[in-house]
Amino acid sequence: MNHTAIRFLCLLISSLASLPVWAQQPKTYPAGELQLALKKMTVVGTALYMAAHPDDENTAMLAYLAKERLVRAAYLSVTRGDGGQNLIGSEQAELMGLIRTQELLQARRVDGAEQFFTRANDFGFSKTTEEALEIWGKEQILGDAVWIIRNLKPDVIITRFPPDSRAGHGQHSASAVLAHEAFKVAADPKRYPEQLKFVQPWQAKRIVWNSYNPNFSNTAPKDTGSYTKVNLGAYNALLGKSYTEIAAESRSMHKSQGFGSARSRGERIDYLRHTAGEKAKDDLFENVDLTWKRVPGSETLAKTLQQAYETFRPENPAASLPLLLQAYKQIEQLPKDNYWVQVKKQELEEVIAACAGVWYEANATTFASTPGDSIKVTASVVKRSDFPVTLTKVQFTQVKKDTTVNSTLKNNNLLTLSFKAIIPANTPYTQPYWLQETPAKGIYSVNDLQLIGKPEAPAPLSVTFTFSIEGTSFTYTKPVNYKWTDPVEGELYRPFEVRPEVMVNLAEKVYMFPDTKPKEVHVVVKAGKAKVSGELSLDLPKSWTVNPQRIPFTLTKNNEEQRITFQVTPPATAANDLLKVVVKTASGVTSSKGLLTINYAHIPVQTIFPEALAKVVRLDIVASGKNIGYLMGAGDDIPASLRQVGYQVTPLTESDFATGTLDAYDAIVLGVRAFNTVDRMPFYQPKLMQYVENGGTMLVQYNVSNGLKTDELGPYPIRLSRNRVTVEDSPITFLNPKHTLLNTPNKITQKDFEGWVQERGLYFPDSLDTHYETILSTLDPNEKPQDKSVFVTQYGKGKFVYTGLSFFRQLPAGVPGAYRFFANLISPGIVPEKKENGKAFSGNGKSE
Repeated sequence: MNHTAIRFLCLLISSLASLPVWAQQPKTYPAGELQLALKKMTVVGTALYMAAHPDDENTAMLAYLAKERLVRAAYLSVTRGDGGQNLIGSEQAELMGLIRTQELLQARRVDGAEQFFTRANDFGFSKTTEEALEIWGKEQILGDAVWIIRNLKPDVIITRFPPDSRAGHGQHSASAVLAHEAFKVAADPKRYPEQLKFVQPWQAKRIVWNSYNPNFSNTAPKDTGSYTKVNLGAYNALLGKSYTEIAAESRSMHKSQGFGSARSRGERIDYLRHTAGEKAKDDLFENVDLTWKRVPGSETLAKTLQQAYETFRPENPAASLPLLLQAYKQIEQLPKDNYWVQVKKQELEEVIAACAGVWYEANATTFASTPGDSIKVTASVVKRSDFPVTLTKVQFTQVKKDTTVNSTLKNNNLLTLSFKAIIPANTPYTQPYWLQETPAKGIYSVNDLQLIGKPEAPAPLSVTFTFSIEGTSFTYTKPVNYKWTDPVEGELYRPFEVRPEVMVNLAEKVYMFPDTKPKEVHVVVKAGKAKVSGELSLDLPKSWTVNPQRIPFTLTKNNEEQRITFQVTPPATAANDLLKVVVKTASGVTSSKGLLTINYAHIPVQTIFPEALAKVVRLDIVASGKNIGYLMGAGDDIPASLRQVGYQVTPLTESDFATGTLDAYDAIVLGVRAFNTVDRMPFYQPKLMQYVENGGTMLVQYNVSNGLKTDELGPYPIRLSRNRVTVEDSPITFLNPKHTLLNTPNKITQKDFEGWVQERGLYFPDSLDTHYETILSTLDPNEKPQDKSVFVTQYGKGKFVYTGLSFFRQLPAGVPGAYRFFANLISPGIVPEKKENGKAFSGNGKSE
């Protein structure tokens, strides 16, 4: 599998309660899980867990709620984690959020809970609750939380964080503030009345804070009287695992954050501190009726379901079907508008299919097509029991095409049905619903209330299967997927995609012009269908020159690509503009849609169609020392950015350190978190220090203190901290305006720190050896200055530089000043010797 985001340039409405499962193998139930599902049918209750980001959730608590207490358990993540760090690739911002959304869905498939989101955009680290709520738009995000609560009707709400500074992150505390307000507001019919067309006000019984104690330590709290204890380490014999073991598997799905977890066994006590509502003394669900008694008229149904559970035979699940079918007829007699009748009826339908051994799926013969095109879909059904089941109908939902079957299914005989259908011309492209419009800094634009909260939109194409079981009709829906066999990974699935008929991709996100010379701008045009033609043009301000103005293209085969090159000449003076590719087909369709596929083995393939835009920047920069060696860390786009301004960048490999020489490089740059992610850093570092001592220039970008492969980050001691400056336009003070790094080869001014994105920097050291000289100072509002974001020392004949400034965000974003300053940091040359007590330090660190 390809573990990077792939651009093809390199050859490349269900209810809110439902959980989309695109591109997953059809779920089957081992006997233990099926017996647990039958027991769950006897429990009527809901718990909602709420925090700020993917990976904030307590997966052990979710597994306990879903598989021990057997309630409907859900996690509401206020954001999709768009501002997080990425340890598996170079995706940032909305692409990071897309990956982490899918990681959360994979985690929920492990721990048994459901997943929901608000529209809040994770804009990066926030130090205060007020900042987070202001940037998100408190009233809108509060409304989203209220909407989800009114839909799910939780009996209890659990927060991961307290609503204050103890949460350690402004977005963490803001999630708790929103939870507490939503707990009250959801019950008020005067608040968000537009929602009441679809839902009713709801008051949860209580809201609690899930913590070890108020200080988040691993010891039991002193004031245990204000807590409810929960043992999350219990063992489930039907699953063969404890909830903490399940939790480790679930949490390990957060691979982009590096949260692979070890399975723990034995007792684990968590504490739930009461914060609002009716106080519980001994149990989270105290005074909450978790039985069918809360549904009027369900007494007979409750007895039938209990009998089905008690008489379940693991070796023959179908033996439970007579009772389950009886229960189904009973549940249909209850009020259809009752929330629990709706939820439990859907659960019962799934249990009936599982006990009958019915397996079904629908797969297209290709993974993508375009509106108006014909596709072939194969529906497959097998029944693995002796219980009589008839497949009566298969319907291709969106295209209104169905097939009457009326076939009695034989035990373990696979039935396949193939048919062709035309995708409706008005079918929208497959795009995450929250990315349909350009987001604001703090919130995604979603106008359809019915979509808000969902992790994904419904699949673009689906097939429904109708079965008759003892005269009762059951209808199940499956998304259309694509299935293939990989020679290494085996059977794999990916979501079916509806694509534009033509897609265009630029080779780069940013084009930097360090002088007035023209640059080639390469565009790849890709066919989404056979036999398409048209012409391409570049949309740029008049100060830029494009040659030629238009270029025709013809693509005869589906997925065929053609590489097209334009010459772009910048203006003589500084400029910072956008370039857009415009494609006009022979049929008269005008578009600028690109193609971006994210492909990691642990999540389904994700495809989006972003606008074919790139930033074009004419900047004044001198780049000395052109030959750069780059040791990649967690993953970033800086090598490509450096090539934009004329550097030759060579990735460093094991052989460079084992047998090669580093002296050929003018500078060596370490990618972000290299000391956290490169296992052989303890062996590389001595050779890197020798390179510096021999006269080389070395730049180390930010690392975090947790999980360092070696703490020898430089020639002299450096102690990392969690200090950071999150305001991207925070003031900058030059501690020594005459310092070489601020003057050579580029004269750095305050203007160079304008237009930065997301943050200034992160994980600055809090302690440095006196050999290091700091260069600048910056600070967040109402905080102490941070003066260790950039520091340098002469070591031997060379120069060692460390920076926590977020160049990994700025350079790919095309921030001109960041390029100029970065060029200074990696420029070869000796730094002025630092004096201490009137004596200068020589390169070997000894005072003279």
